[in-house]
Amino acid sequence: MIKIIRTDSGNLDFAELIKYLDSDLAKRDGNEHSFYDQFNKIDKIKNAIVAYENGKPVGCGAMKEFSTAVMEFKRMYTVTGRRGKGIASAILIELEKWATELSYTK
Repeated sequence: MIKIIRTDSGNLDFAELIKYLDSDLAKRDGNEHSFYDQFNKIDKIKNAIVAYENGKPVGCGAMKEFSTAVMEFKRMYTVTGRRGKGIASAILIELEKWATELSYTK
């Protein structure tokens, strides 16, 4: 069963999952990685999600205010062995719910 918690970028499990995400993105982005990486810092993210399965962190996502009515979802990641199990969908649903609770419309 998946347990999802709301947290911030100070959460150690979130930070660890982001290391895996950044490593994966570095491979995918190739020479372009340093350009994209400048937009992906997590030091000031107030709204982050960590998904746990059997007590182990298996996925994450975050959102950051883009404008007064809009949240940008970012830093979505699911560990390789757990992909295709609905974890990312559960994280996205929770982020959407949280954004709505905070009165964001998009």
